[in-house]
Amino acid sequence: MHDQPKFFPQRGTTLFADGRSVRPQVANTVARSQAHPDSYFATGLVDGKEADGMPFAVTPALLERGQERFNIYCTPCHSRVGNGQGMLVQRGYSKASDFHGARLRQAPLGHFFHVITNGYGSMPDYAAQVTPADRWAIVAYIRALQLSQNAQPGDVPAGQHVESLKSLAESQGLPTGFSEQPRLPETSVTGTPEGKLLVLPTPGASPTSNVPAAAKPVVKSPTTGEPAKQ
Repeated sequence: MHDQPKFFPQRGTTLFADGRSVRPQVANTVARSQAHPDSYFATGLVDGKEADGMPFAVTPALLERGQERFNIYCTPCHSRVGNGQGMLVQRGYSKASDFHGARLRQAPLGHFFHVITNGYGSMPDYAAQVTPADRWAIVAYIRALQLSQNAQPGDVPAGQHVESLKSLAESQGLPTGFSEQPRLPETSVTGTPEGKLLVLPTPGASPTSNVPAAAKPVVKSPTTGEPAKQ
């Protein structure tokens, strides 16, 4: 083992083109003493309280990155518009927060970063999945979502034309309900042991009022084997 090929610290080598045995650090490597784990960038807190501000400038590229990360990690529960009605919630998971309520519209930016980092209620933390920089990008995009759903005429720069979504839909010949809030269907679909789809009735409805004929059970006579009258 003493004579095996190996590198000695701070000695040269002919193996690499630059002649150095010590290789450069991997890009973005941070030493333990250089991480600053208590900084606002890493916690979203100032003196233990959630602060309202971004640790770096917000650019179109940052918002685009935030939208991408949001659509990957947040939409399953919060939906793409942030109303808390994501696909997991529609299928029985705990109701997610609606970003457009008065409480969260007034919440500081540090609140969203802190929740993404540490979790809140039934929401797990995403510290392992999303880097701090991407968490801040998501925070910036959440604020943009809030503005998009609660915009006021005063938010539009002077000289810009403002037109309602309903008027825009009518001018382009889109359906009447295009600008209305989407609604969830009143029926649900489940599987049967035979692999067929069965539409379940809504609460309070007749057991067979909204069940397709093909899905209704056929009762046969035990003596003749013919379908019995129902």
